[in-house]
Amino acid sequence: MDRKPLSRTPARPRVTARRPDAPPARRQHRLAAGVLAAAVAGATALAGCSSGSTPSSVASSAAAAVSKGASAAASVASALASAAGGIGSAISSAEAQASAAVSAASSAVAGIKGGLDAKGDVTAGAVTTGSDGKAQVELTVTNHAQQSYRYVIQVNFTDGSGKVLDATAVTVPDVAAGQSAQATARSNRDLTGTVKAEVANAVRY
Repeated sequence: MDRKPLSRTPARPRVTARRPDAPPARRQHRLAAGVLAAAVAGATALAGCSSGSTPSSVASSAAAAVSKGASAAASVASALASAAGGIGSAISSAEAQASAAVSAASSAVAGIKGGLDAKGDVTAGAVTTGSDGKAQVELTVTNHAQQSYRYVIQVNFTDGSGKVLDATAVTVPDVAAGQSAQATARSNRDLTGTVKAEVANAVRY
C-alpha cells in the first residue's frame, strides 16, 4: 500500500510586535513630571530636608524656603528704598540749609540803609579748608572812594557747576580812603568736593 507523503504546514514567519511610540501628549506629561521632580529636588535641597521626608513635608519645606527667599528679597528692597529715601532727605536738607543761608546773607546786606554798591571793591581768593573743617576764603577790600567806609559783603560758596552750597555775610570795619583791608569769609557747615567762592553782593556805608 502506497503511503502518501505527509504534508507539512509551512512555518509562519515570526513577527515581532513593536510598541507604538508614546503619543506627544504622554511625552509632554513625562517631561513635565521630570521638571516637577527636579524642582521639588531643588526646593528640598534649599529647605534642608532629610532623605526620609515625605512628599508633603518636602513640598511644605520647599514652599517655606521660597517664602523665606521672597521675604529676604522684600527686606533687601525695603532697605534699599530706605537708603534711597535717606539720601533724598539729606539732599533736601542740604538744599534747604543753603537757601536759608543765602536768604540770611542777602538780608544782612539789604538791611544797610543808604548803602552804596561796592561789589567792585571786593575780590575773593581761593577756597581752603580751615582747622574746623569748614570752607574759608580770604577777601580783599579796596576802598576806591575819597573817604573811609565800612563794608558788608555777601559771599556764596558754590560747587564746580556754580550751584550754591552755602552763603555768609562778612562785615569789614572802617577802610580808609585808597586803602585795602583783608577779611575772611567762612562757611556755616562742612562742605565737600570742589568748592568755590564768589562775591554775590557788597555795600559800603
